[in-house]
Amino acid sequence: MIYGLIIGIFLLGYAAIVFEHNLKIDKAAAALVTGVLCWTTYILGGADIHHAEPLLLEHVSEIAGILFFLLGAMTIVEVVDAHEGFSVITSRLKTNNPVVLLWAVSLMTFFLSSVLDNLTTAIVMISLLRKLIKDQQLRWLFAGVVVIAANAGGAWSPIGDVTTTMLWIGQQITAGAIIKGVFLTAFVSLLVPVIFLSFQLKGTLERPAEDVKLSNQSVTDRERLIVLLAGIGGLLFVPIFKTVTHLPPFMGMMLSLGVLWLLTDLLHRRKEDEHRQNLGVVHTLHKIDTASVLFFLGILLAVAALQAGGQLSDMALALDRWVGTSSETGVYVVGGLIGLLSAIIDNVPLVAASMGMYPIELASGSFFATDGLFWEYLAFTAGTGGSILIIGSAAGVAVMGLEKIPFGWYLKRVSGLALLGYLAGIAVYILQHHFAG
Repeated sequence: MIYGLIIGIFLLGYAAIVFEHNLKIDKAAAALVTGVLCWTTYILGGADIHHAEPLLLEHVSEIAGILFFLLGAMTIVEVVDAHEGFSVITSRLKTNNPVVLLWAVSLMTFFLSSVLDNLTTAIVMISLLRKLIKDQQLRWLFAGVVVIAANAGGAWSPIGDVTTTMLWIGQQITAGAIIKGVFLTAFVSLLVPVIFLSFQLKGTLERPAEDVKLSNQSVTDRERLIVLLAGIGGLLFVPIFKTVTHLPPFMGMMLSLGVLWLLTDLLHRRKEDEHRQNLGVVHTLHKIDTASVLFFLGILLAVAALQAGGQLSDMALALDRWVGTSSETGVYVVGGLIGLLSAIIDNVPLVAASMGMYPIELASGSFFATDGLFWEYLAFTAGTGGSILIIGSAAGVAVMGLEKIPFGWYLKRVSGLALLGYLAGIAVYILQHHFAG
């Protein structure tokens, strides 16, 4: 009974998030209540508190790392934006042709997310889109493409997506093999939606009015460039820091934020108090969308409860019994279904459950050997399947919070494009594997 009750609570909370605008209830409130109630039901349902409490704290530590990472990335982007550092880039994107801009934004996001990660890249690109597109509906459409491009770019890089990084660290895949095996597939999953949209976009773009407030704050072109380079450099430093130190990514993000904080304080220390405060990190922290962070917390708590209660692992086992993974066809079906499920449930616990279900095999040519078919294919499907729904990936959740995109709007305008790209990518992967091995 408790097992099913937790699932019921999760589904009700999920429905409240989906119909946020109809219910007039903020999605952050629904997510927090859902997350806490799932864990409360798990505890009161007979779980050993001496086992459940450490398990909860273990999940909270993982979630906290993600939230601190998100807070650090959002703050760095806001600091750069406060100095109008992104104008260095937007001033060079002078086109008013929406199709040209669509291709520029898509390709920039795709390659940038492979070097940074899909979450950070999505945050950066949304800040750029706000400088380039005035019309909200059109900006939302571009934001949807950013989600698709960020997740596709993260899938073929060992540091571009949390799940790919998990598989890389767990030795299920190697860096060279994942780049070689998934790059084309991931690129096609972006290419198809972009080509489709290119035939639909008409007219010319209207840019937002220039914000002239900084002219009164004496931000020089030199300072603007310094802050932009320091911000982007700090974000690029995070995966390097993780690779060298093996510390969690949020530690590198906090170091980058701290260095940028020191730099901006030093740059503006001789200015008037009002100007210095408006450009400082302390002022920027007040602009961070805390509600989005709390929404993320609630969602991850709810998913963690499903993982602790065994619902996710049972679902994965049932999937394996239903389809099987003893043949290539079975591997393709199971991996494809896991990708579709990652649009509903966070891909991290799904991939973690898969890693637990299928130990690495030493036999050369096995589907489950290092760089085997299953792991490489899973990296693509779990990474890109989350684009089908806006809450299916960290990048989507961040974009949803930053742009206030309704779940239903994304489902109607973007989900079909993401699904089309996802299926096209699977087809290309199968053909590539069949002909090129």
